[in-house]
Amino acid sequence: MTDPLTRWREHAGTAVLLDGFHALKHALRFGARVPVAVCTDRRAALVLAEELAGDVREALDALLAEVTEETYASLVPRPHPTGVAALAVRPSREDNLRVLAGTPRTSPVVVLDDPRNLGNAGAVIRLAAGFGATGVVTTGTLDPWHPTVVRGGAGLHFATAVERLGVDELPTGPLFALDPEGEDIRGVKLPDDAVLAFGSERSGLSAQLRARADHLLRLPMRPQVSSYNLATSVAMTLYHWSAGGGAPSVS
Repeated sequence: MTDPLTRWREHAGTAVLLDGFHALKHALRFGARVPVAVCTDRRAALVLAEELAGDVREALDALLAEVTEETYASLVPRPHPTGVAALAVRPSREDNLRVLAGTPRTSPVVVLDDPRNLGNAGAVIRLAAGFGATGVVTTGTLDPWHPTVVRGGAGLHFATAVERLGVDELPTGPLFALDPEGEDIRGVKLPDDAVLAFGSERSGLSAQLRARADHLLRLPMRPQVSSYNLATSVAMTLYHWSAGGGAPSVS
């Protein structure tokens, strides 16, 4: 069996960096293929697994290879406090597009229209996974699989379909776009097959997406407050959808 550093070098050019214990835990829970995982303290990582992730403890035991702190630091751009890192195989674009295009859809697709903040995009993906959304689509130039986005998503890119598409390539379904001039969301029931679009905090929706929207909705907000954080807006909207009966099952 090849050593972990050799395996890391073999996959580093194309794989997704899982930065920290929790990112690796989530990726394994949702079926990611992880060819290599390293840690600075194997015993501590497995104790953490016993406490927080018993369901993947056996998989972690088989995967984790202990390396020195210097070696670990050389493999990641920003060492994580848990001292754990791994590489995962990115889902194919074809597989993600198949999920996004699947009908009937039982949960919304979230669209981030030309987002700019990598951390916010990661937080949205984490939210979407938590609510059981079908997927998260970005338009524009931001790569939703950028390492900073994956770090912000805590490995939950593998729990929902994440892709970058053009506005003309968005999945089918009624398109609800969040806009200050829209109808109060509290009076609208969001269907399970909704496409929920959010503009950037600074510039809002693009003209192309706004023109394509079937419905414009606004979130309740006190006068003279300019906007909500993007992830907060997504959370409020997904909660509104779930309160209407679309919440994921709790086991």
